[in-house]
Amino acid sequence: MVPSALPFWISFTLLPVVAFAGWLGGWWLLIFPFYAWIVMTLFDAVGGLNWQDADPNASETLFWHKMVTWCWPPVQLAAIFGGIWYAAFHMGTAEGIGLMVSIGVVTGAVGIVFAHELVHQKNRWEAAAGELLLISVLYGHFRTEHVFVHHRYVGTPRDPVTARYNENFWHFFFRVLWQQFVSAWGVEVQRLVRREQSVFALHNPFWRYLGGGLAFLALAYLLAGWVGVGLFAVQAAIAVLHLELVNYIEHYGLVRVKDARTGKYEHVQPHHSWNASHRVTNWLVINLQRHSDHHFKPDRRYPLLQSYTAEDAPQLPFGYPMMIVMATNPMLFRRVMNPKVRAWRKQHYPEISDWSPYKSPQFELAPA
Repeated sequence: MVPSALPFWISFTLLPVVAFAGWLGGWWLLIFPFYAWIVMTLFDAVGGLNWQDADPNASETLFWHKMVTWCWPPVQLAAIFGGIWYAAFHMGTAEGIGLMVSIGVVTGAVGIVFAHELVHQKNRWEAAAGELLLISVLYGHFRTEHVFVHHRYVGTPRDPVTARYNENFWHFFFRVLWQQFVSAWGVEVQRLVRREQSVFALHNPFWRYLGGGLAFLALAYLLAGWVGVGLFAVQAAIAVLHLELVNYIEHYGLVRVKDARTGKYEHVQPHHSWNASHRVTNWLVINLQRHSDHHFKPDRRYPLLQSYTAEDAPQLPFGYPMMIVMATNPMLFRRVMNPKVRAWRKQHYPEISDWSPYKSPQFELAPA
C-alpha cells in the first residue's frame, strides 16, 4: 500500500541534501552530517517510539515497499559517479573529498542497508542487485560472510562481527576488516570443495566481487583519472566504516552461552540483538533496528519485521544515527552501554557469575 510505504522513502532525502551541500561547497558541506546525524536524532525525539507491528503474512501488499529498495541501485551509482565527476572538475581537493565522504555516508547508511535487505531475498535478481550495491563500495564479500557466517554464528567466537564486551570500535573495525574476508573466503572454498570444484572455478563469487570492484574503479578512472579512483575509494572507505559501526552496535557485548554438557551454543534468541523502536530512524534504515526479528527470520521483508519489548530483547537508548556518533568515542560508548550489558546479563543469565570466557574477541574460522 502506497501510504504505508511513503515514510520509508525518507532515505532518498539524503541525496538532495548532499547535492545542495556540494553545490554550495566550502563549509556548507557540513550541512549533510548535521542533517544525517543531528536532525534525524531530533526527528526521533519528536516522532517517539513505534511498537506497532504489521501482519507478518501480509507480503502480497508490499509492492511499494519493495520499490524503495528496487529503485536505489541506479540512484546510488548515479550519485557515486556524478559525485566523482563534480568533485574532480568543479571542486577543490578538500571540497571534493568532503563531498565523497558525504556520499560514502549515504552509500553506507542507505546503500548497504538496502543491499542487506536484498541479499536476503530468495529470488536471484534481488540478491544480485544487493551484491551490486556491495561491490560498488568494494565490499562484495560481505554478502557471503553475512548470510553464511554471521546469521549462523552470531554471538559466538566464530562470528567476527559480534563485538565483545569492552571492545572499542576502532579495535573492532581493524579486526573485522581482515577477519570477515578470511571468514567469507573460507566459506566459499569449503562450498566449492563439497562440489569437487577448484577455488578458481567460475562459481566462486569472489570473482564477481573482485571483477566488479575493478570494473567500478576502471569506470572511475575513465571518468576522472587517478583522481576519480581516489574519490571512489574515499566513498567506499566511508561506506564500509559506516557499515561496521552498525555491525558493532547491533550485538555489542551480547553472546550466546555454551551448554557445558553438550558443548553446543544455545539457539539464537531475541535477546541476542540490540533493538531500537525509534520511529524515524527505522524509516531511514528500513526497520534494520528491529534486529532481533531479522535474526529470527532473515528473509522476512523489512516492513513485516516485528518489534520486541525490553522484556524480550535489549533496547538501545537512541536510534542508529546517535549510536553511531557515540561508537566513535569508545569511552562515551562504554559509559552508556556497559551498564546495559551488565543488566542484560543479570536479566537473562542470572546463574552466570564469571563472564571472562566471553570477553575475548577471538576468532575461529567457521565451517560452511
